[in-house]
Amino acid sequence: MNLQNEITKKGNLLDGKGHLIQKGWARRPYLKYNRENLGKGWLRTKEWDYYAVLHPEFGLSFTITDLGIMGIYNITWLDFKERTFFPDEETKLFTKGKTNLPLTSEKGDINYEGKNLQISILKKPKARKIVFDFPTFMGGAGLSGSLEMDQNPTMDSMVIHTPWKNKPKCFYYNHKVNCMPTEGKVVLGGKEYVFKKENSFAVLDWGRGIWPYSDTWYWGSASGKQGNDIIGFNIGYGFGDTSAASENIFYLNGKGHKLNQVEFIFNSKDFLKPWKFMSNDGRFELDFEPILDRNSIVNLFIFKSIQHQVFGHFSGIIILDDGKEYEVKNLLGFAEEVKNRW
Repeated sequence: MNLQNEITKKGNLLDGKGHLIQKGWARRPYLKYNRENLGKGWLRTKEWDYYAVLHPEFGLSFTITDLGIMGIYNITWLDFKERTFFPDEETKLFTKGKTNLPLTSEKGDINYEGKNLQISILKKPKARKIVFDFPTFMGGAGLSGSLEMDQNPTMDSMVIHTPWKNKPKCFYYNHKVNCMPTEGKVVLGGKEYVFKKENSFAVLDWGRGIWPYSDTWYWGSASGKQGNDIIGFNIGYGFGDTSAASENIFYLNGKGHKLNQVEFIFNSKDFLKPWKFMSNDGRFELDFEPILDRNSIVNLFIFKSIQHQVFGHFSGIIILDDGKEYEVKNLLGFAEEVKNRW
């Protein structure tokens, strides 16, 4: 039985003791991230904005994050033809939440100017724009560009308000925005790469929360154009207690079709072998053919992160809310396993 709680009215996220007032999911960020009511200090507070922008042959990801113990400002270049990736970043120690990332995904800009990296993430009424310059990227090859992502304010998205069992002051407040057509130009090592709205799509992962020290999560996302349809999905689990609601949803032309639980089936010894995704209600049955494993290991004693973000193509059947079948064919996206001690 599906007992998912959909939140449809505005209010505060946290009560005066730092507990979630409501647990569940929403199509829009109705609840206010009242940071002043956080129940724990900067060491457990984790905040980030992550974007992935994918073209059929290449892509970029951008991460601005404040983990309390450090801030990470990362850009990663993805080459799907060559099956290679190149990450580069700047870090700051003991940011303690002072990065002051926006309190809502709906407005507010981010401007970071470091030693070598300059990046601005700008929120417009119907779009998001990323402007960046990283002259030391890839050993001095240099990376720069400007990308604008359309965001129809009427389209559905996925907002999740998730607690942890037996950890009443831990929570995850997250907004995922899929299916954003993207255009712009990027210059890498003097070579220009063009993103066009008909074949390039972006996803935003906006996350704020109080996390336990150790956690493993699974996340999958895809967006694209199939015939005359704009389609995409968000799937995931592992972050806390999702009994009130999952973050699983399929999008068809701006409308979200809510799903229950989805299981990731993969070979943890070889992430480039085919994956499968199966739902408990039979509504999400997809195969995944990997192209590229964007993997990393960071081990700083008390801080450790093992990440496998695998890019590839999804194919299979999804059952819509009205019971009709929708066939997904070679939809570009990614699936990941991330283990953190942070």
